[in-house]
Amino acid sequence: MNKSTLALAVAVGVLAQQASAAGFIEDSKATLGLRNFYINQDFRDGTGDVPNKYEEWGQGFDLRFISGYTQGTVGFGVDAIGLLGVRLDSGGGTSGAVNNSYGGTVFPSKSNGEAVDNFSSLGLTAKAKISQTELKLGTLQPKLPVIVTNDGRLLPQTWQGGQITSGEIKDLTLTGGQIEHVKGRNSSNNEQLSIGGANARVANSNKFIYAGGDYKLTKDLTAQYYYGNLEDFYKQHFLGLVHNWAIGPGVLKSDFRYFNSSDDGANSNTSAYFSSGNYNGVPSGRGKVDNNLYSALFLYTVAGHTFGGGYQVSNGSSDFPWLNQGDGSSNYTITDSQIQKFGRAGEKTWQARYSYDFAKVGVPGLTAGVVYLHGDDIDTVNSSGRQLANGASEWERDVTVGYVVQSGALKNLGLMWKNATWRTDLPSTRSQDENRLIVSYSIPLL
Repeated sequence: MNKSTLALAVAVGVLAQQASAAGFIEDSKATLGLRNFYINQDFRDGTGDVPNKYEEWGQGFDLRFISGYTQGTVGFGVDAIGLLGVRLDSGGGTSGAVNNSYGGTVFPSKSNGEAVDNFSSLGLTAKAKISQTELKLGTLQPKLPVIVTNDGRLLPQTWQGGQITSGEIKDLTLTGGQIEHVKGRNSSNNEQLSIGGANARVANSNKFIYAGGDYKLTKDLTAQYYYGNLEDFYKQHFLGLVHNWAIGPGVLKSDFRYFNSSDDGANSNTSAYFSSGNYNGVPSGRGKVDNNLYSALFLYTVAGHTFGGGYQVSNGSSDFPWLNQGDGSSNYTITDSQIQKFGRAGEKTWQARYSYDFAKVGVPGLTAGVVYLHGDDIDTVNSSGRQLANGASEWERDVTVGYVVQSGALKNLGLMWKNATWRTDLPSTRSQDENRLIVSYSIPLL
């Protein structure tokens, strides 16, 4: 039994003796989230070994229970999350499982590449709280600069480990933890951790530690520092600064981010652990983590309109590293988009964005937005270490339209369409078009 499982069993045992205590039941909440998800990916432009089309449709169920805390100096509680995905339409050849041992775009796959009929998982989290400090052990969904939970498909990604959060000091929130396993958004199984470029079936880790904090220097200015270390892969430092400034009738938000990433353990000398990137002349075409990523994003919001622009530079020999097991993941860059991440070695990316909240013209619940990103100066090499691309480019346009019913019998019913187009002149790469249609509804049970 690993440490997290043992700690969880002990905590649940203590909790069972106190579950009737005031606060545990009274402050508990339970909800059932429903998500109907359709995705269509078209790879008909460009060259490469990717099939022309991936298409899947499913119904997701997300049942959550969040308890209150027992009374006393130390309060105890337990959370639970039950996930179920049911296939409505998919199959061999269109599920995205071809040459993908991690499953399809939405569902896990059978040995013949066909999507399974359904998949499910159950997660439990024991928690304890004293004053303004909270400890959680079990299933986690952190959203921090060095670890971001992905929720871009039918069911969300979950992690296994422990996390402590403290707000004892005014205006300062401290967070630290350790992750041992991940359950992908298209999987029922716990997997170990790896990065893009590594041979994740051979080279993986069950130890990712992280720590950091957010400090409000003023009511409008927040500074951040976080550290993450995936054992045998990389060490990463993050610095962030977010400022909100009232200018005229609107507010200007400035968001500055810096990541410094370097090698750790086996990543420095073992090929299976190497990262993808620009390693011209290196026999394997891959190497150790070496990346500095700088970015700035500016958003001005006025009368329902939000205008934005940003710039990002990814310096170093390696691509920007983040927790990535091959089954879908997210990172905390300003360029983490519907299709691409724009964090290749040497890549320089600018972006422009616009969104509008139609509540300002009498249609509350309706929103729309568009983002355009363009990356240049991409150099890539093949598995023999020979240069494939010199100064290649890529661009992506994402359009999102969403509506949430505000009243009546269907209150909180959400409808969303997400459209993305990605084009590139990278060799042996197929450009992509993608559409997602999402219908969601949340039912309070407790």
